[in-house]
Amino acid sequence: MQARLAEASPPARPLNRQDYKTLSLAALGGALEFYDFIIFVFFAAVIGHLFFPPDSPDWLSQLQTFGIFAAGYLARPLGGIVMAHFGDLLGRKRMFTLSIILMALPTLAMGLLPTYASIGIAAPLLLLALRILQGAAIGGEVPGAWVFVSEHVPNRHTGYACGTLTSGLTAGILLGSLIATWINTAYSQAAIQEWAWRLPFLLGGVFGLVAMYLRRWLHETPVFAEMQAKKALAEELPLKTVVREHKRAVLVSMGLTWLLSAGIVVVILMTPTYLQKQFHIAPATSLQANSLAIIALTIGCIFFGALIDRLGAGKTFVLGCLLLASTSYAFYHSLGNAPEQLFLLYPLAGFAVGIVGAVPYVMVRSFPAVVRFSGLSFSYNLAYAIFGGLTPIAVTLMLKNDPLAPAHYVLALCALGLVLGLYMLVNDPNRSR
Repeated sequence: MQARLAEASPPARPLNRQDYKTLSLAALGGALEFYDFIIFVFFAAVIGHLFFPPDSPDWLSQLQTFGIFAAGYLARPLGGIVMAHFGDLLGRKRMFTLSIILMALPTLAMGLLPTYASIGIAAPLLLLALRILQGAAIGGEVPGAWVFVSEHVPNRHTGYACGTLTSGLTAGILLGSLIATWINTAYSQAAIQEWAWRLPFLLGGVFGLVAMYLRRWLHETPVFAEMQAKKALAEELPLKTVVREHKRAVLVSMGLTWLLSAGIVVVILMTPTYLQKQFHIAPATSLQANSLAIIALTIGCIFFGALIDRLGAGKTFVLGCLLLASTSYAFYHSLGNAPEQLFLLYPLAGFAVGIVGAVPYVMVRSFPAVVRFSGLSFSYNLAYAIFGGLTPIAVTLMLKNDPLAPAHYVLALCALGLVLGLYMLVNDPNRSR
């Protein structure tokens, strides 16, 4: 599955200054854009109060608010497929730039939106429309960024490039957490309700403009430029080719995306609330531990990305899933018995979640260059829309009867990752190296 891409990759050489510049700019831009996508969730309570009828029960306002947040995930496949289609036909860089604009403008508009008190039901409807645009943008950004960096670097550094880019995306989560902490510390709740909630969205719009400026310095990938010069671009709808000829690659990519969504959604995004509600850990303490876990995750993405270049996909996922299973179970199990180990075990689990940094390596090497963007985007976004959206619901329902539901869910996905790792180990043409 991986060998078919060798001819489309840059020749073997060490990473040079231009490679590091490309990786740095792409990762920084990805961090700023991912911040725009996730900052919504940090202010969900305020948004629920301001954008829905004041006489609505709190649970209903929050349900509606998270429904709007989830709409961004549901819009990812459509946006990803459309941008990937043109990315395979017109160029990676053009879509890479378009995704920034499509994210920055809605984020800026969110910060300027009138609330329910001003325009009534139009307020949540406009918010929903902007969130859908954000979802479409991130659906093209993440797969596009992985394809972009992987096609710029030598073949033997694909994992490091994808891991570095993924670390940038996770750094966007950390940035959102830090900005939310700053807003809640610097301003009173009354001030936040009145106007300060707008600041992180306005700042996100500025971040988008900065990211767009940074991407002026990026060049089209050598792989696409060569295909364009040789007139070797797709002759039919790229997605049609993907579905007809690359079903196995799609299934493997979707399985790995499920593992990725479990690690990010459960261990990183859901756990702070889980710590507070299930174990009565103070919000400040849980957020501090979460920040350390995200920092460890950022490092872990680069580590596993570099590791997969050396060991190959099979061995890396076998080792990575075993590490994630052991550290995550130890972390969740310790919360009831040894909560004082929170600041040690949570970052360890976060580092192990870094195995997600190796996922794009498999996906970019699973599809030929002519349909790579479409194949990766279709597999990743469809799986993330399904599993990323259902995971919080599944874990929440499991928690009714199982206080360690997050641990058991992650263990189940580690088992899936282990099976996929063994499959790739058996089918890896380089396993004997």
